[in-house]
Amino acid sequence: MEENLSQFGLIGLAVMGQNLALNIADHGYRISVFNRTYSKTQDFLNRNSYSKNLSGSKDLESFVRSLKKPRRIIIMVQAGEATDAVIQSLIPLLDENDIIIDGGNAKWTDTIRREHSLNQVNLHFVGSGVSGGEEGARYGPSLMAGGSKYAWEQIRDIWMAISAKVDPQTGKPMEGGSPGQPVIGGVPCAAYIGENGAGHYVKMVHNGIEYGDMQMICEAYHLMRDLLNMPANAIGKTFAHWNEGELDSFLMNISADALQQRDPNKEGFLVDFVLDAAGQKGTGKWTSVNALDMGTPAPTVAEAVFARCMSAIKEERSNASRILHGPAQIGLVDITEEEFLEAIRGALYCSKICSYAQGFQLMQTAAVEYKWALNFGEIAQIWRGGCIIRAAFLQKITEAYEKDSALANLLLDDYFKDSINKYQSNWRKVISAASLNGIPVPTFSSALSYYDSYRTEKLPQNLLQIQRDYFGAHTYERTDQIRGDFYHLDWLNPNRPESKV
Repeated sequence: MEENLSQFGLIGLAVMGQNLALNIADHGYRISVFNRTYSKTQDFLNRNSYSKNLSGSKDLESFVRSLKKPRRIIIMVQAGEATDAVIQSLIPLLDENDIIIDGGNAKWTDTIRREHSLNQVNLHFVGSGVSGGEEGARYGPSLMAGGSKYAWEQIRDIWMAISAKVDPQTGKPMEGGSPGQPVIGGVPCAAYIGENGAGHYVKMVHNGIEYGDMQMICEAYHLMRDLLNMPANAIGKTFAHWNEGELDSFLMNISADALQQRDPNKEGFLVDFVLDAAGQKGTGKWTSVNALDMGTPAPTVAEAVFARCMSAIKEERSNASRILHGPAQIGLVDITEEEFLEAIRGALYCSKICSYAQGFQLMQTAAVEYKWALNFGEIAQIWRGGCIIRAAFLQKITEAYEKDSALANLLLDDYFKDSINKYQSNWRKVISAASLNGIPVPTFSSALSYYDSYRTEKLPQNLLQIQRDYFGAHTYERTDQIRGDFYHLDWLNPNRPESKV
């Protein structure tokens, strides 16, 4: 009977899938789950037998039959071939207007392809970014859905219910949430982003910004560790203090906590025994490559990716450290340690502003390229809770786009302009001190170069255009003529005449 059918289905019971299923069940939705290995399904159901909203199936056919029409099925499996394999196995079992949702970190171009393919057989496809890690999936993630309006309307109530919530007055994440007792009230951190791959694209940019945030915090740590000789726990306490102000964020909070964690095996702090070789899953690289493809400047995200790449060649760096020499450390010049700590805080905040400005500028370019009607204020709003980059700072971005939905760049908003003006002197002092002492700060430096480039009316690329015309006849525009008129100088002719092309 239809009343015994589940309102939702989930495939893939790794940790994220399990937690998302429990979150859905906690909010009163009956959900069927399926995993290729049935013993994993049984174990999951046995461990969570308290929930009357969970049920499982031994095979895919019975799983599909257990769902109310139109069926709504979220796939939580590895991105790429595994996702395609699950989709192909579902197609023969589904009926017209059923909905498949991909909740993994899929590349947006794959999502566009999958939606087009499924539309040909009268099925709907949603590519939904799910941010917040294991805890977010369990108690409230940030959800970025892309697909048809019809599909969104079919999942909207569930997405709004299970997402993280923020306080409508402060914009801060609402505390609470426990097994069987979800957070009630607040503004949901879920939204319809746009058609086809829009949701996964925005999630990709989120992850690129996340790369930048993490690297910036690491650079602040590096300066405090190697220039100020601060122990890990003292740096952690400083971060905890900073987290009470403008830099309030999830990543700052966990960094403060992690730096104060003692090593479980020996005397000292855990961070001092962790190898400095970072991993990555590729979404930061996707963001950087796409920025290059789009011709949109996003150097800070790229530098964060390259910093991980540099860290990965640990053995090579260890060898180079014995051969190559930098400057003798001169320490601080004309600034006290207390003043320099405050300068680092300002540099971190300015760099963060520029990194987010780049991310939102990239989304603006993509919106034109893919014909997506992206709501940037809403995107910032749903990132305020649940996701990895959740921060008080995002409330300011929401307000900026509420004031001007067509804002060309976040740097032009009064709040961010004033913040840069307030801290940029310290920002420059930090980067100068880092350079003089041989300490790499790639994201701090690239963010400052981005800012200085963006505010410079005349860059040196006028010479570059002449260089290109000289060796390759690539032409150039003139400042005394209208944009779009191109000229070429006949460099091989002794008289070098100019012609309009």
